[in-house]
Amino acid sequence: MDRVLKNFKKYRYLLFELTKKNIKLKYRRSYLGILWTLLEPILTTFVLTVVFINIRGKKDHAFPVYILTGRLLYSFFSQATKQAMKSIRSNSSMIKKVYVPKYIYPVSDVLSNFIIFLISTVVLFGAMIVFKVQPTKYILYSIIPLLQLLVLSLGMGLILATLAVFFRDMEYLWGVALMLIMYTAAIFYDAGIVSDEWKWIFNANPIFHIILNFRNCVYGHPLDMNALLISSGYSIISLVAGIVLFYKKQDKFILNI
Repeated sequence: MDRVLKNFKKYRYLLFELTKKNIKLKYRRSYLGILWTLLEPILTTFVLTVVFINIRGKKDHAFPVYILTGRLLYSFFSQATKQAMKSIRSNSSMIKKVYVPKYIYPVSDVLSNFIIFLISTVVLFGAMIVFKVQPTKYILYSIIPLLQLLVLSLGMGLILATLAVFFRDMEYLWGVALMLIMYTAAIFYDAGIVSDEWKWIFNANPIFHIILNFRNCVYGHPLDMNALLISSGYSIISLVAGIVLFYKKQDKFILNI
């Protein structure tokens, strides 16, 4: 661990530069540029609100805020893991020429998406003002589920980046998995409408409990401790598994990219 930390400190400037480069490349040749980070969740939330407003079964003037809290977190998880998964192969020419710690590439992809995600939360605060969702002291606790989501994304990014080097079909399989995660994360419906026999689906979803606690913070409720424990377990296990798997297989990357 001491060697890993020293290595990370040595290459922290490169990590910073790669993260900055990823953000610039995302909006290169885009007329809207970083503005699209704010427009995309607004447009998506509008469409989902129109389509799913009747599923709630009750009047809720703040339903767009409900959707937005789930959609923002899921979008970050989806984009971060997909980019991290492709990071080793997309940087294969650099890996073959110059030595840099290979974890730099998936980590920089996750961090760049996290920065973009933080910028997009401006839309959420705007929606809270428009739909009169009063922030309370619990909004400060929202940093906890957000950090959990970052750790989970880093762990899954390292796992997927490793697997994608050896199994090229991983991109298609993860696309299907993300669709299942989205529909079982209660982004646009209330998990309470689901019968008890199907509640295990939410426990199997790695981001459901993170979204649940983030919503609690936004709506002025305390953290759900059971959800906090489950999401912490997912985050820590994925990060440890990602680090172990990545370090065990990284020397074989050069033979498969």
